[in-house]
Amino acid sequence: MPDRPRATLPTLPTPEASVPSTRLGKWLLDSGEKGEHGKPHVHPTFPWWKVIWLTGVDYFSTLGYQPGIALLAAGALAPLATVALVLVTLFAALPIYVSVAGRSYLGHGSVSMLEKLLPGWAGKVFVLCLLGFASTDFVITMTLSAADASAHLIQNPYMEPYLAGKQLVITLGLLLLLGAVFLRGFNEAIGVATWIAVPYLLLNGVVIGRGFVEIAHHPETWVNWRHALSLKGSGMGLVFASILAFPKLALGLSGFETGVSVMPLIRGRQPDSDVHAPGAPKPPPVHRIAATRILLVGAAVIMSGFLIGSSFVTSLLIPESAWRDGGDASGRALAWLAHFYMGDVFGTFYDASTILILWFAGASAMAAMLSLIPRYLPRFGMAPHWVGSPRPLILVLIAIDIIVTLVFKADVEAQGGAYATGVLALILSASVAVTLAFVREAKEARRPARLAVPFTLITIVFAYTFVDNIIERPDGIIISTIFIVSMLLISAVSRYQRATEFRVEKVAFATIDSEMLWREVQGQKVSMVAVKQHEHDAKHEYSHSAIKRRLKQYYAVEGAIAFIHVDLTPDRSAFDSTISLRIARLGDDFRITVSNATAIANTIAYLGELVQPRAIFLGLTRENPVGQAMKYLLWGEGETGILVYQILLRYWAQLPEDETTQPGETSVRPRIFLMSD
Repeated sequence: MPDRPRATLPTLPTPEASVPSTRLGKWLLDSGEKGEHGKPHVHPTFPWWKVIWLTGVDYFSTLGYQPGIALLAAGALAPLATVALVLVTLFAALPIYVSVAGRSYLGHGSVSMLEKLLPGWAGKVFVLCLLGFASTDFVITMTLSAADASAHLIQNPYMEPYLAGKQLVITLGLLLLLGAVFLRGFNEAIGVATWIAVPYLLLNGVVIGRGFVEIAHHPETWVNWRHALSLKGSGMGLVFASILAFPKLALGLSGFETGVSVMPLIRGRQPDSDVHAPGAPKPPPVHRIAATRILLVGAAVIMSGFLIGSSFVTSLLIPESAWRDGGDASGRALAWLAHFYMGDVFGTFYDASTILILWFAGASAMAAMLSLIPRYLPRFGMAPHWVGSPRPLILVLIAIDIIVTLVFKADVEAQGGAYATGVLALILSASVAVTLAFVREAKEARRPARLAVPFTLITIVFAYTFVDNIIERPDGIIISTIFIVSMLLISAVSRYQRATEFRVEKVAFATIDSEMLWREVQGQKVSMVAVKQHEHDAKHEYSHSAIKRRLKQYYAVEGAIAFIHVDLTPDRSAFDSTISLRIARLGDDFRITVSNATAIANTIAYLGELVQPRAIFLGLTRENPVGQAMKYLLWGEGETGILVYQILLRYWAQLPEDETTQPGETSVRPRIFLMSD
């Protein structure tokens, strides 16, 4: 018979993931992903020019604080440093994410690429570190955006008399409001993003245009700026100084990871074909990829124009006393220009638009976290089951946001280093992933990896930027390290606590014969015996026939015997997997060979529940218990006998009583024998 998957078995229920009986518990663990009549909710798709605004609320919102941070970081050099930032954006970050979009078109981004390129424990630890940096990025996006929104609110001339000195309280209120909205359910995000981002960009265009008009009417502003530049050097000295100042402006690179994460929402100009040969991989959605690349280019070009324009008008028109830390324009340079040159009424409209987009940038970051964390940690066995439900995770994230805000006292500038560290770490990881992908593809095609050369240079640029940012603002790496260490500790504890779950995602049959023989195995009360070697292995001391003789002699075993042999998956770091069953007859007995298992004991326990045998016979070793425990946690091996017993006891303890018995029987639980040589 052909060796191909024929059918799958129903998956056993997992008590750990069951919905609790209390109303509060049901509400917390309700994923909210069901549509009409309880069917899974299918997200609609949109043209790229609608989805771009969802990316833009994260990317474009940095205009609220980026020009002010550029002035603090580079002074008169801010426009030149911003030009360097734009060049890096268009010729480094953009090519990277255009490539990511073609390789991670499910919206999983560069983290998913690295997981595939670096399998095993090394890859998982690397992914956990990246998740720590991503958490830094998105958490600080929420706290920094809320802090800057409160600063714009407080410094508005109409609100300042009432709200002065209350920035921390207002920031905490905005974060709590963000959490409340997500707990209630956040829908129609694209429509809301469009109505927020488009007016915001239009208002910024008006302010920047008014600024250039003012510069044209007052040529002395240009002369004063050039004089300030001359004090810092000339020619190549200024170029070199601008390049050195560029890493301090790295906040302007945020938004690219969000750009690829929204890919599932993008609709190409034509429907993508889903036709493929049986057994062949699904073809990539070429039209969706093309539309996403247009979105990325469009967002980068729009933002580049606004960054350069805003940097010039703020540098030439705002006096140093105003943009210095504590000045009226600190953290709100464009808002200062809006009020100063266009009046407080227009300035108030500008403030309101800025507050909205900054708050919605926090919402974008929250949505990214709610998508990113459940995608990896529960699948790795490194988070409790409730992490897969958004509401408990929202409460945890809001609690973290509150702690971070209190630590930084809602100071925008103080959080800039941590934000830049997270942003640069993600972009650096994306450049590494793309470079490795080109190298691997060239190796598989047996051709020179020429395309990897420019991306290697880009990786070096971002590595320099990342290291320079850490040296200049070490608080960012300190916060990221706290997130990473916390992530690793929580993951280790969770992996330990979940180690005795069944760890089987699905069961498939390797052949048609195996599917037919499975019914015979279930139809009679067999005794299960775990063996380490196949019967044909002559070096093994005990063949199947020898084991059967011993069982009948010492344990009076009756009926057929099912010999179980488990082959582990090459990736021992995987938490669960789809196992494949190959069943063969041995006279009146059966041999069941399991392939692609993640852990021997868990797989045997799972099969025990499926088969419902008379008894399970398991061998014991005389090896060190501590070493056995570590082998089990890391490699899925260990003291199989005791572990099977513990896994089944834990499973039975969580089942309702009526699920452990059948009519006419007192119990379906098998007897478990632990044997020592």
